[in-house]
Amino acid sequence: MFEQLKAELDSIMARDPAARSRAEVYFLYSGFKAVRDYRRANWFFRHNMKLIARWISQRSRHKTGIEIHPGATIGKGLFIDHGMGVVIGETAEIGDNCTIYQGVTLGGTGKDQGKRHPTLGNNVLVGSGAKVLGPFRVGNNARIAAGAVVLTEVPDNATAVGVPAKVVRVNGEKIDTSPCESLDQIHYTDPVDEKLTSLDKRLNELSSAFEEFENGAGI
Repeated sequence: MFEQLKAELDSIMARDPAARSRAEVYFLYSGFKAVRDYRRANWFFRHNMKLIARWISQRSRHKTGIEIHPGATIGKGLFIDHGMGVVIGETAEIGDNCTIYQGVTLGGTGKDQGKRHPTLGNNVLVGSGAKVLGPFRVGNNARIAAGAVVLTEVPDNATAVGVPAKVVRVNGEKIDTSPCESLDQIHYTDPVDEKLTSLDKRLNELSSAFEEFENGAGI
């Protein structure tokens, strides 16, 4: 247990430039507290003491604003940055050294039975406000942009953006016209916004054509 705590403290120190000391992370970081509480709750859950497990997880939710179901499977080194509003469902699986920002949901769609929640591979980053919904896999080293809504599988080493999310890079190579050079949670193209822009352009064209018709017909 001590080695696991030390490894998770080390992983946060390595990834968060705002972290000044392990003591600060241990006592003040809500994400670290939530993961620590999850590991206790998960022990009770696996030993069929589910009421105690849920009591621990709900108490942690009230203290941290982060809800992790005790039945979820989480690997080592999970870093939940800021954390408020994070929800991780019962059948979610998270690999090693993943990073999750505030407002993220690893949830279900309401239409699946059994395995209902997503599986994240190793070294996955999920940007703030992103929703990953359904029993599919997000591959190793994948990046999910802030605000994305992911409803289908994301391959290894890919970057997914938008609503609904689409993959714009795999292994560093662009597979779309999106100007996303790297996932910084800001500079990415929203497919919905692109469609609205296209419709607005078409509406202006039709309006101009109608005005020309009115003028030509003397209406």
